[in-house]
Amino acid sequence: MSAVLLAQAVGERLQEQHLSLAVAESCTGGLLAAGITDIPGSSAYFAGGVIAYSNAVKERVLLVPSYVLERHGAVSAETAMAMARSVRGLLGVDLALAITGVAGPAGGTPEKPVGLVYIALAWARGEECRRFLWTGNRHENRLWSVQAALELLHDHLITLSGRGNS
Repeated sequence: MSAVLLAQAVGERLQEQHLSLAVAESCTGGLLAAGITDIPGSSAYFAGGVIAYSNAVKERVLLVPSYVLERHGAVSAETAMAMARSVRGLLGVDLALAITGVAGPAGGTPEKPVGLVYIALAWARGEECRRFLWTGNRHENRLWSVQAALELLHDHLITLSGRGNS
């Protein structure tokens, strides 16, 4: 499913389930929020987001603990989950997505190569984080990350609908 159709499907499910959403983005620089808000009527479920491109913003705005950034780095499951939890609380929403990674073409290391991305989803009773290693150029890596974030959210919403929003 294309990102546009996926964003539309996610929006429909959020509205049906009376759920709200926020995002915290690093390497995608606002592309996820843009994709969500490209859908007419998204203000019914989308509260907003934080673009935390620098570690300082991750710490000061999203309150990612400095020890998480020091121990695990900005590109890690731990940081992605901290970003998602924080933006969820900060904006008072039901669900929050976070993306952090190395879009490229530079900035990679042997431990954290270009294309490494973590995407986290936080909700009241839990969280999930997925790891990806894209092999495209900067633009492709960012687009694929948005697509993967929407797929993660879509999967979660389908699961929720089967459990009756629990």
